Amino acid sequence: MVNFFSNWYKEKFSDPHAVTLAVILLLAFLLIYFFSALLMPVFVALGLAFLLDLPVNKLTDTGLSRSLSTSIVVSLFIGVAMVATLGLMPTIWQQGTNLAQEAPHMLTQGQDYLMTLPEKYPELVSASQIENIIALVKDKTLEWGEIVLKASLGSLLNIVALLVYLILVPLMMFFFLKDKAELIDGLKKFLPKERRLASQVANEMNQQIMNYIRGKVIEIVIIGFVTTVTFALLGLQYAVLLGVLVGLSVLVPYVGATIVTLPVVLVALFQFGVGAEFGYVMLAYAIIQALDGNLLVPLLFSEAVNLHPVIIIIAVIVFGGMWGFWGVFFAIPLATLVKAVINAWSNVHDHEQVAAS
Repeated sequence: MVNFFSNWYKEKFSDPHAVTLAVILLLAFLLIYFFSALLMPVFVALGLAFLLDLPVNKLTDTGLSRSLSTSIVVSLFIGVAMVATLGLMPTIWQQGTNLAQEAPHMLTQGQDYLMTLPEKYPELVSASQIENIIALVKDKTLEWGEIVLKASLGSLLNIVALLVYLILVPLMMFFFLKDKAELIDGLKKFLPKERRLASQVANEMNQQIMNYIRGKVIEIVIIGFVTTVTFALLGLQYAVLLGVLVGLSVLVPYVGATIVTLPVVLVALFQFGVGAEFGYVMLAYAIIQALDGNLLVPLLFSEAVNLHPVIIIIAVIVFGGMWGFWGVFFAIPLATLVKAVINAWSNVHDHEQVAAS
């Protein structure tokens, strides 16, 4: 066993390029792990810069300067974001408040329905089982209420920090886009010359992250819009709130769709009951999910590295547990990074053999 690890170490770390890659990854991991809270505005600005890099490049190709192209794209992005936020937030807030006020009535109605099950199906369910289920639901509801209250208080306490971020993030995003070449050249000065593997991984990840962020934002907008319009046409209450939730659920592959299905089913069930209208809502929702997974995702992420669903779920759990929302958002690119590093490292020995020959 000792010889195995010794040979593996000599094989993988005999190349100085591999050592450089390992050091860069280790330093980046430590920096993000210990200072992620402080550096979060930087990460958000970088993500938005990746999103807007393509339109800036397109404008630059027409003959405009990099500064002017960046100014136009950033201004349009901020304008669209403000219009969308100001247009959606009042409706989302109102529908969320109404749903919270109606939730106790829904719980009571659901409790009354559950209590009738032992009489209808005595051979399948007992009154004690129903009482245990109701007690469990009440406990979970209280826990979720406490979490929401703490989150609300925390958001009020961090309102000043939020305002600062709203200023810092657009500024950093602007300079990341405008001075992209200068910043990259400046970063290279601090890196050793033996960085072939690091450059290989960086080039692969640059394209992957751009494709992922751009595709994910487009997917959120399309699914959220289509779901909102569909629910509104079907007369479902809280259509905007549920549409936004369904759109945001695509951030967490597989898991998000499963979680957001619960409020959609409950709202439709309490509004329409078990009938034709409820069936229409569920059918439309199932069609949207099917089109998202089988049509939209392949179109938007055709250039992305394919990852097995199990790997994606593990990445969501691991990186989400480490870095919260943004860990979930970047779970697939981070999993792709791990895969790219493994592929690059596995080619170290092959490259040495080619060089020696």
